[in-house]
Amino acid sequence: MITLYTWSTPNGRKVSIALEELELAYEVRPVDIGKDEQFEPDFLRISPNNKIPAIVDGDFTLFESGAILLYLAGKAGKLLPTNGTPAYWRVVEWLMWQMGNFGPQLGQAHHFLTFNRGKSEYAEKRYHGEALRLYRVLDERLAGREFVADELSVADIAIWTWASRYDYQHIDLDDFPNVRRWYLQLAERPAFQRGYAVPKEEAIPLP
Repeated sequence: MITLYTWSTPNGRKVSIALEELELAYEVRPVDIGKDEQFEPDFLRISPNNKIPAIVDGDFTLFESGAILLYLAGKAGKLLPTNGTPAYWRVVEWLMWQMGNFGPQLGQAHHFLTFNRGKSEYAEKRYHGEALRLYRVLDERLAGREFVADELSVADIAIWTWASRYDYQHIDLDDFPNVRRWYLQLAERPAFQRGYAVPKEEAIPLP
């Protein structure tokens, strides 16, 4: 039984959705970041960076959402092509794109456009502009493709959870028709719906 330490954020939902898609047994330990529970010593021993998500699998602990996705997919033998193949590296490529770009930049957009609006016109313009650019990159990638790496993979899950906060980013998905089609297609999957509702019941936002 895998223990998932998480909260209702894009990074947390990556892992709960993956666990549902992979059909791996797990239990949930909510870590309320609004109450600073991520700084408690017991959690620090599992996640040295004081961030959710983290997992415990037997005696093995792991933090960082991208690493967890790769571990779980390898464990289940799904959502990730055979290691070392071109298809494997294509999934890793887009997973790293999310980890290095689509997540961090959109996180800054959340901070300045939704939670601290009016504090810095420069920051709002900068991060909204970067959000628009990244959605254009994703929209071009999805042109003529069902998924970002041709088959459903951990890369789709990682990217989708951040796209699910499009309203926080002041993004209109109608401006990105390929992203909109992909987003709605994945939102219909029962595993995405179940995983999105972890650790507390919430409905997937729909454009």
